[in-house]
This record gives sequence, structure tokens and C-alpha cells, in this order.
Amino acid sequence: MIRIEKAILHVLDFSSGTAIYSDALLPESASCHEFLEKHIEKAWKSQSAKPGRFMEDSRFAAWLDSLAAGELDFIAFSKEVGKALEEALLHTDATESFDIILAEVWIEEKKALVLLKCTNHMGYTHQIATGESGVQTDIINTASVLPALSQRIDEFALIDEESRELLVQGKRYSMDGDTCYILPELLLEANLTPSPQEALKSLSKTAEQVAESYGVDKVKVESAVKNFISENMEEGDVIDVLEAGREIFKESPSMQADFDEAIRESGFEEPVRVDQEATRKKVSRHKLKTDTGIELTIPTDYMGSTEYVEFVTNEDGTLSITLKHISNIVNR
Repeated sequence: MIRIEKAILHVLDFSSGTAIYSDALLPESASCHEFLEKHIEKAWKSQSAKPGRFMEDSRFAAWLDSLAAGELDFIAFSKEVGKALEEALLHTDATESFDIILAEVWIEEKKALVLLKCTNHMGYTHQIATGESGVQTDIINTASVLPALSQRIDEFALIDEESRELLVQGKRYSMDGDTCYILPELLLEANLTPSPQEALKSLSKTAEQVAESYGVDKVKVESAVKNFISENMEEGDVIDVLEAGREIFKESPSMQADFDEAIRESGFEEPVRVDQEATRKKVSRHKLKTDTGIELTIPTDYMGSTEYVEFVTNEDGTLSITLKHISNIVNR
């Protein structure tokens, strides 16, 4: 459950070189609350956001201390953040218009500070004007359209106000001939760890590479990866990547050792917390595509058993797939 305490919106329009900083909080209207709740919920559940913590000398963390101590009120704090972000983006290739929303909220009984960087989009709306001939309506294309509730905001930060733990998703910008992530690196000044999405991709890719180097069937190994994740989701929301390698390659100590080494070198060895529902849904199906153009979607539970699906290597080196116990086929 998400409860909004207060929020404010500032406008940074790099297309026109205009910055407008609000002197008042957003009204407590139904439309404001719906917009904020939907997008904060999406951010909170994002599997591509990275956990992290502030660096010791983070300016943003110092502002949070001043806010907590009452030395800065929320509006003054939000302006400091907005101006710091504006200053950082002035040195990049940013040319769009966007709104910065800062909010103090409660998420699952924890108080958090939320920062949403909402890129404005082009969109059509009506315009009503009164002239000599009376009321005149028109359709105009405006660049000041906020992300729809069905869309995802691609840059945000959620900060636990007690533990100071971060959840951040940023975008890379070109800056003075180089590239950097403005939100985590220049504004928050934080160290981030891999996202759940990155960790699971690394797990799958590394297992596939190890299997390939030993001449083991990559399809079976990927199935074992998904089965491991699915079984873990029944017990909790943490995936131990190293334990996954030990389970997937339990028949081969040398493959386990190679997997451990590769995972550690890539920096993905720490256990990762994932969204149970989203992850379970993602690994529940195994999609296959053959070089003959045939595509199959098979429940992951069936991949490890020959009762429903069987893969056979033929004498000429080709593969055959047998689907068993089918009583009905429906066109889709």
C-alpha cells in the first residue's frame, strides 16, 4: 500500500531553456494521487532498478540530513534537488522537457522519499478560445504531456528515509565527450549494485556459456536455470546466484567451479532480491525456436521430464522433439 504525504513538481524545459520551480505543494486531488500512486508502485516493483547506498560525502545525503533536522523545509529541499539536477544536465546532450516530482510517501509501512523524472511527450489535446465570432475550439499538439498511467517512468529514485537504502533507475547521457548516469552519479552520488534483471540475465548467460564450453545441451541448462528460480520463488524472494550454479551443475564439480569463477569475475555473485510474482511469471514458460522456423512455448515444469516433452539426438546430429499425452490441440 502506498500513501502520499506531500509532493511537489518542478518544470525543467531544456528545449526552451526554461526552468520553473514551484513555491507550493501539489494539491491533494484525486488525479494527483492516482498519477503518483500508479507510477511509484511501478518504480517500487521495477526489476531493472538498482539497489544502492549513498557515498560518505554525498551532497544529496547531506540535504536529507538537513531535511530530517528541520533545517530545510520540503519545498526548499526540492528546489535544491531540482537546481542540482538542472546544473548537471546543462553539461549533457539533454534537449527534452521534463518534470521533476519529489514526494514523501509511505510504502509498506516504511517512509520513503521518491524522485520521479518525468520526460514530457508530444500529445494532442483540445483548446478552447473566445473570439469575435464566439467560442472557437481547436485541436493542438502539445509537448507537455506527462507519462500515461500505462507507461513506465525511465528515471527515478526511491530512498528509505530510515535506512537510507536506495532503489535507482537512471539513463545514460553524453557529457563532455564521455557518458555518465546523471541520477545516481552526479545527483545522488551513490554506489549501486546490479539490478535483479541484470543478475538473472547474468545467471542465465553464464550457465549457458559454461554448458557450451563443456558440450552440454544449452536448452536443458536454461530449463534447469528456470526451474531453480521457480522453486526458489515458492520459498522466498531472494535468489542466491552462486547456489544456483551449484544446483544446476551438481553433477559436475568442474562446471560448478567454472560457473563460480565467471560469476565472481562479472560482479554478480551477491544474492539478489526479486519481485516474486513478476519473476515466477517470467520463468513459467520456456520458449524455443528451431532453425526450421518452428516456435514452441512449453511450461518450464515439463522441460525436465520426458513424460510430456522429450528431446532426442538423431544419428545424423539433428534433434527431434516429441510432445506426449496430448488429447486436444487448439488453433491460436
